[in-house]
Amino acid sequence: MAGAHDKEGRTLAVVGLGYVGLPLALALARHFNVIGFDISPSRISELHRHVDRTDEVSEADLRATALKISGSEADLAAADTFIVTVPTPVDADNSPDLGAVIAASRTVGGVLKKGDLVVYESTVYPGVTEDVCGPALADVSGLICGADFHLGYSPERINPGDREHTVENITKVIAGQTPAVVERMRRIYGAVTGGNVFVAKDIRTAEAAKVIENAQRDINIAFINEVAIIFSKLGLSTHDVLDAARSKWNFLKFEPGLVGGHCIGVDPFYLAHLSKKLGHEPEVILSGRRINDGMAGFLAERIHTEIGGKPSRVLMLGLTFKENVPDLRNSKVGDLIAALRAFGHDVTVHDPLADPVEAEAVYGLELLTGLEDVTAFDCVVGAVPHAVYREFGPQDLRRLVTPDGLIADIKAIWRHIDPTEIPRRWEL
Repeated sequence: MAGAHDKEGRTLAVVGLGYVGLPLALALARHFNVIGFDISPSRISELHRHVDRTDEVSEADLRATALKISGSEADLAAADTFIVTVPTPVDADNSPDLGAVIAASRTVGGVLKKGDLVVYESTVYPGVTEDVCGPALADVSGLICGADFHLGYSPERINPGDREHTVENITKVIAGQTPAVVERMRRIYGAVTGGNVFVAKDIRTAEAAKVIENAQRDINIAFINEVAIIFSKLGLSTHDVLDAARSKWNFLKFEPGLVGGHCIGVDPFYLAHLSKKLGHEPEVILSGRRINDGMAGFLAERIHTEIGGKPSRVLMLGLTFKENVPDLRNSKVGDLIAALRAFGHDVTVHDPLADPVEAEAVYGLELLTGLEDVTAFDCVVGAVPHAVYREFGPQDLRRLVTPDGLIADIKAIWRHIDPTEIPRRWEL
């Protein structure tokens, strides 16, 4: 049934039901008629069984929603507003891969009608919505962009695993080709956010705002990672230094470590790509990327040295790109494992949140199913601070690592434990 805010009787379609699209579709379905569309038959099947492997949406919410979940392009024809939330990764050369967003545009173009609105949430560099997606829609539909149908852009701000900054609790940036489009988007997104929207000057401005949000975080983390490398050579704990520095009221809170995932480790390359097209070499952006992408190699070398420079049995705790989520996309833990193996170490991996099938398919890794019966390792690496690992006490660590072994705590997971109660602990 249409929601209380749906005075115009609109039907919305959310194209792409991943980390971004599914929560958005459910939120919109509380106020509008919404079709959730995805091209993956397995994804549609699991959602019909009220299962979300991303853990962004609960079984109860999937059971209660009025959202129509479909993999049929024919069902999209009922919609007059399309919101595209497909991934925009980079290729092997770190160049933008717009394949999914173009394919989604062509799918939508096949059912597009006069008066329809197509809104993109996928992260892109300025110009993609109007210069790439608009023509793709027009080519398939035979309609004129800006006259027969219109474009909008509202950058996604979903943070996987974040239960506080959900789509209902954030400011939604919106932009459209005309004032009427902006007003239409304001009513749609405002119904979800309680009217908390920010109208950007135009679509390119909104695209630019999104792409610098994650690039800014990447650069800030790169600075902390670079000073961590420096402090490591001095024998200083970066976390001890940060504890002192944070006593200053305006010191920014960033921590060292591996930087992966679909956003922070990817979006800066979109901005860098555009910069190069414009004839400007993006020195700061790419410098930050080089530092962050090089952290796996640096950490592997340090751990190898701390172990004693000899091949050892290593237990890697955590594989996902961040804590408390099952998301394996662009996880730099995979690079750390590869680098340690290149030094001759025998690396075993455990992650209770990661999908074993996906870990095997993406990284060629077989995950431990449990830690109960393992033989103590020469080194235990705390790579991802999942809540389950944070709960480890001294006895848990003593059971996992040999008395003369090493606990490489690269995320400062066990700083609170008295060092006299556990084997030698090294932190970044």
